[in-house]
Amino acid sequence: MELFNAQHVLHGEPVTGELPSTNSLFKTTINMAWPSMVESFLVALVGFIDTIMVSTLGSYAIAAVGLTQQPKFIGLALFMSMSTAISALVARRRGEQNRESAVRILKTCILVAVILTAIISVTFTAFADPIIRFAGSADDTHEAAVEYFQIIMGGIGFTTVMMIVNAAQRGAGNTKIALRTNMVSNLVNVVFNYLLIGGNFGFPALGTRGAALATVIGSVLGCAMSLHSMFAKSSFVYIRGVKGFFTSRFDVRSLINVGSSAFVEQIFLRIGFLLFAITVANLGTTAYAAHQIGMNMMSLTFSLGDGLSVASVALIGRSLGEERRDLAKLYASMCQRIGLFCAFVMSMVFLFFGRNLYGLFSNEQEILDMGVMIMRMLCVIIYLQITQVIFFGCLRGAGDTKYTAFASMISVAIIRPGLSWLLCYPLGLGLLGVWLGLFGDQFMRFCLGYFRMKQGKWLKIKI
Repeated sequence: MELFNAQHVLHGEPVTGELPSTNSLFKTTINMAWPSMVESFLVALVGFIDTIMVSTLGSYAIAAVGLTQQPKFIGLALFMSMSTAISALVARRRGEQNRESAVRILKTCILVAVILTAIISVTFTAFADPIIRFAGSADDTHEAAVEYFQIIMGGIGFTTVMMIVNAAQRGAGNTKIALRTNMVSNLVNVVFNYLLIGGNFGFPALGTRGAALATVIGSVLGCAMSLHSMFAKSSFVYIRGVKGFFTSRFDVRSLINVGSSAFVEQIFLRIGFLLFAITVANLGTTAYAAHQIGMNMMSLTFSLGDGLSVASVALIGRSLGEERRDLAKLYASMCQRIGLFCAFVMSMVFLFFGRNLYGLFSNEQEILDMGVMIMRMLCVIIYLQITQVIFFGCLRGAGDTKYTAFASMISVAIIRPGLSWLLCYPLGLGLLGVWLGLFGDQFMRFCLGYFRMKQGKWLKIKI
């Protein structure tokens, strides 16, 4: 599945400078990628630990917290698209050595994020009850899910600002800053989970509300650290280094062009994921709990591909800003190779230790039996997932967000929920049908990403 090699680059594109050796490419990619990979993995691991801690309350608590995830991400969709846009644009400006433009873009995005967050936070908190009911809550999960969702969305502003600043830092190549902020945020989250879920060291036992408060407290500290990073003189996005606030019309157009397509993609993703979650929720609390544990496992593998995707945005954006299409191709290939190695390692872990991992969450025999099936499916899905995530990271880094939006509409918004529902209910496959539908989505995204990368149109986009 290797996309490119050095020979292909030499014959397919004019070489505008000396090509680095394979070892040099590998070192550069790893130096850029490892903080993002570790960061994404730790975020997923904290979600993993969160679920383990919440599972002490029972399977209803796992399902309740799981029900809030897609509505939360719908609320974050606009800010995730802004993050995609700002990361790609700052990376391109870094390659062009246009620091002033990068800083002005960041300032504008922070202002817009603060205003929009206030509106979204108030709306989602006020209408939490019908939102969670629409997401598929049952009688035994509804109240806990609503309380959790209201607390999370009430404090979501710290998360959105941290997302915007960290995205700019990643685009500038400062991936270690995002790693540090998320490490502190997640560590605080875990500590307060322990204190507030079960009530330890004199703290009140708040159950799922405690888990939500722990998340918000962690995001407050992470946000403070992210904001502080903008005032370091060594940072490419040193905010005091550029006077004024608003960016140029050209940058606004670039931000809208990239961000609007990324937003459409996020909307398709979230609608598809929500419909998918509703399909599973209708199977009952036990099946949804087993599914949610499996999604936590899947998020661990996604985190590795996501870390490489973040690195590819910075490396490819910078290379194209320097007008080095040859380097952009080589970095895409190197990210892909590293991703396939990660997929192999994780698939072996899931194959041999899948049931043991599920045992960390529950000792219910029905959940464990479902878990074995899910883990076997994941051993195959992993390869498609990590590879397609890297493909789409490369395309976003090049500014090809219209295509990624189209691909998300086809695969996530249509194929995943549609195929899952068909296999789950009319064909009677239950939870197996749900995960076969997920496999179909990943396979389609892999195919769409692969053929787009092969076409090479992404190398010629101006942003």
